[in-house]
Amino acid sequence: MKAQPWQRWAEQLATGVAQVDADLRVRWLNGALAELLASGMRSAVGQPLSLWLCSPDDLAQAQRALDEARFVQLREVALYAFDERTLEADVGLQPDGEGGLLVEVHALAQRSRTASPLSATLRGFAHEVKNPLAGLRGAAQLLQRRVEGAELQALAGLIIDEADRLAKLANRLLHHDGAVRLGAVGIHQLLDRLGELLQAEPSPPRLRLDYDPSLPDVRGDADRLLQVLLNLARNAVEAGAHTLVLRTRAEHGVRAGARVLRSALRVDVIDDGPGVPAELHGTLFEPLVSGRADGTGLGLALSREIALEHGGELRCTSRPGETVFSLYLPLERGHE
Repeated sequence: MKAQPWQRWAEQLATGVAQVDADLRVRWLNGALAELLASGMRSAVGQPLSLWLCSPDDLAQAQRALDEARFVQLREVALYAFDERTLEADVGLQPDGEGGLLVEVHALAQRSRTASPLSATLRGFAHEVKNPLAGLRGAAQLLQRRVEGAELQALAGLIIDEADRLAKLANRLLHHDGAVRLGAVGIHQLLDRLGELLQAEPSPPRLRLDYDPSLPDVRGDADRLLQVLLNLARNAVEAGAHTLVLRTRAEHGVRAGARVLRSALRVDVIDDGPGVPAELHGTLFEPLVSGRADGTGLGLALSREIALEHGGELRCTSRPGETVFSLYLPLERGHE
């Protein structure tokens, strides 16, 4: 059976993912979960979920997720691996739209924010986008040569520049140079670039800018930070927002993982969309969690990883009519 697009994405995740059918039997699992459970990928297919999710209460919750077609999060459950180990994990259960469930497994012993928890996801993302980027760039070059008018040529140039930026980022990740390349980043210039990209969309949102002009540069990887901001803005537009507010402020005493930042730059992307569904609030930044039927659930997970790589944090507050995603980045010691 041909792999579905989301399965190709999931195969690159460091997080364990499985798909089970309406009888709670494994239909598919990725390599990360097979390795975690010490199981061959082919031999696991067709096996009941109860082989490794053994608690009757946990299985009842899986059945509830299936029956009610709703997301269920299980915390600190016991999993039984095929080599007779017992593991502790958080397990997310989400309807897959095909009558079964997607099962996402986070082994608690592997949780660490000192490392890059989704680096395999980033490399998988890089691999997936390289070929479409090459085609996109080639088409834009042809358009730039054939169209008349400075405005159309400038738009084609914008596409070429963005394809080059993403290709450069993809190449760095694929060659295992996954560390952020820090340099001075002017956050307002980055937000202005974001505005240019959004205005080139077929149905651009209204933009309002609320900058604190006194803010200094931050140390960061401009390409990755722009990708975070693009993800946040495009998620908002795809969710139904018509107006975006881009706001910058300084903030003190911000907790970022295990650290407390004495001084941080905060970038808010505020939208007037319908808001984040209440059932997703606790799992919004986890892989494969999406509020849209056609969403991959990877954009926010990738965005938060990039924030963590910069020593910062990504947070969200939401109510109908106002959703705020806040990116926190540490300021230089001289500004603390």
